[in-house]
Amino acid sequence: MTVTNFHPRPEPVEVARVTSTAAELLEVLWGRASTAPASASQLRVLLILEHQEGINLRTLADHLASTPPSTSRLCDRLQAAGFVERELSRTDRREVRLHLSSRGRAFLTDLRARREETLRSVLERMSAGDRSALLTGLEAFCAVASEQIHGYDESSGSRTA
Repeated sequence: MTVTNFHPRPEPVEVARVTSTAAELLEVLWGRASTAPASASQLRVLLILEHQEGINLRTLADHLASTPPSTSRLCDRLQAAGFVERELSRTDRREVRLHLSSRGRAFLTDLRARREETLRSVLERMSAGDRSALLTGLEAFCAVASEQIHGYDESSGSRTA
């Protein structure tokens, strides 16, 4: 499947179009492999908590572009499933801190393993050169996206502004 014909130096808009198509295909592949007991919204919460352990409900709501009551209900379901733990802040008793539980971490580990297995079945059908080019491009993308999302420069191991 060819999504587009590239110019010798592809413009970001061309790469964005192909990347968007790839992301959609990944969602379909992962959906087929999923036995996940968590919705897409719940998975976003787990991934945020994995990177920002101990954030409060308001900060989580901001990350989700949601309201605190909706976010609280989302966390209620995750807590009932044993994926999230809440604890009262030591400095402000009105504030609740959210943590990924050991079961939540195990769920993410298992989910990643299933996703990687699904990807492996596709990658095995690609040539070694295509896999190498994909890896190089994805590593660069991940470094920039991580810095933009988390304010973290993965190549240097330090937080930015």
